[in-house]
Amino acid sequence: MKVETFPLGPLQTNSYLACSGGLAAAFDVGGDPAPMLDYLRKNSLTLTHILATHLHCDHLYGVAALAGATGAPVWASPADRFLMDTELGGGGLMGLPMVAPFTFADVSPGEAVLAGRPCRILATPGHSPGGLSCYFPEDGVVFVGDLLFSRSVGRTDFPGGDSDALLASVKARIFTLPGDTAVYPGHGPATTVAEERRHNPFFSEFA
Repeated sequence: MKVETFPLGPLQTNSYLACSGGLAAAFDVGGDPAPMLDYLRKNSLTLTHILATHLHCDHLYGVAALAGATGAPVWASPADRFLMDTELGGGGLMGLPMVAPFTFADVSPGEAVLAGRPCRILATPGHSPGGLSCYFPEDGVVFVGDLLFSRSVGRTDFPGGDSDALLASVKARIFTLPGDTAVYPGHGPATTVAEERRHNPFFSEFA
């Protein structure tokens, strides 16, 4: 699997294309998806899915446009659906733009196939109640949204945030993955499970 990163939108959200065998899946389309569409066209890739790890507006600004241009279905957690009726999900928070409306299918934790690759949808609440991570076991890759960052974790002071739940999610769902698993967060550089176990100050018991 090849992972391409596109920092998009007002908060430079990491928007990802996971590509394999002529197929691709998109994660957290945070702004104008033109660079992603250009990449898909240039590489003759078919987009199979668009997954939102959580329904905060900075991860959603390009979802409607990308779905409209490709016809790919959008997946998100039903536990975050209420956020779309708030400034946090629908936009307007702290002067941020509004999110163009889109529809999404409810996705539950469990086994799935994205971009033709087997993956595991993980329930990782904490940053938001319906936070999801997407792990590709055969490729050693996990997309975590704003759950976990390089040497940090996601904030939990937004509506529905829960710091205890976030720490528990990381410990139970992410730190139990193989150490060489590449971790792709919603902002900032990629990291690995082993690096965060050893060096993330929020989890000193793993050092």
